[in-house]
Amino acid sequence: MRTSDFYYELPQELIAQDPLEDRSSSRLMHLSMADGSIEHRHFRDILDYLNEGDTLVINDTKVIPARLYGHKEETGAVIEILLLKRRENDIWECLVKPGKKARPGAKITFGDGILEGDIIDVVDEGNRLIQFHYEGIFEEILDQLGEMPLPPYITHKLKDKNRYQTVYAKNEGSAAAPTAGLHFTKELLEQVKAKGVNIAHVTLHVGLGTFRPVKVDDVEQHHMHSEFYIVEEDQAKLINDTKKNGGRVIAVGTTSCRTLESATGEDGVLKSGSGWTEIFIYPGYKFKMIDGLITNFHLPESTLVMLVSALAGKENILHAYEVAVQEKYRFFSFGDAMLIL
Repeated sequence: MRTSDFYYELPQELIAQDPLEDRSSSRLMHLSMADGSIEHRHFRDILDYLNEGDTLVINDTKVIPARLYGHKEETGAVIEILLLKRRENDIWECLVKPGKKARPGAKITFGDGILEGDIIDVVDEGNRLIQFHYEGIFEEILDQLGEMPLPPYITHKLKDKNRYQTVYAKNEGSAAAPTAGLHFTKELLEQVKAKGVNIAHVTLHVGLGTFRPVKVDDVEQHHMHSEFYIVEEDQAKLINDTKKNGGRVIAVGTTSCRTLESATGEDGVLKSGSGWTEIFIYPGYKFKMIDGLITNFHLPESTLVMLVSALAGKENILHAYEVAVQEKYRFFSFGDAMLIL
């Protein structure tokens, strides 16, 4: 299976640069897993596809303002860092630009010295381990100095930080938003519950590995980055009971999907607990837990296009994307949604 098998043509102007005023007014494409047929709706119409006894599984991770700009203490050179994952206490694995100026031993100051960082090591992919020093609470300092780490294809400045968070974001730790969930409003979630549909939550802290390009020709040679997930006991019970009772488990986003598939055993039972996952889902994968997926439209040749192709079939997905381009759907993080069910 070649990476080029998952390529499609995308006009630049279809990449959404700004979120819509009303989250739930995004367009929704329904792709039927039964016959590959397509319907065009709006996201708030999601209710029409959900049945009493189904369970929607959301990812309640919260994006941290992980992009920081500082100065190298010795030379004053500007250094940009992106917090990727907390290794221990105040040591973080970071993406640093320009990397040449960020050798072990270098010191970086941020915000007139209220935050300082020592580069202590170079690790995988050239990422740096940085030990931070500060007084007070790290999260509060981040909130003051950090910017939301919008993907590189979004060039507009975000006016409101909360628009790159889901309305149910709770557990801080992501370097990117689980964007399928951005379409839900609190009102829509209440309507979902009123219909007798359960809402379960898992946590997966989204790293940048999800968005890294696949650089190998042979899909199976690609290595995913690890991401931390949590499935609480009561949530695992709710999801397992849904399956037992004949309901459907519908993942909101590829991150929820990857969490569920990572924590489900070969017996089809979801296990509670926490851990790191490097699961890579591509055609040929047999799904153990999910029956459907709410997702956005993803980058050509990305691991996310491969995941949705595994669920709905590559031909169906590439056809749906072709239709989405013709119909001028909005693509990527702030774009429109797809329901595969």
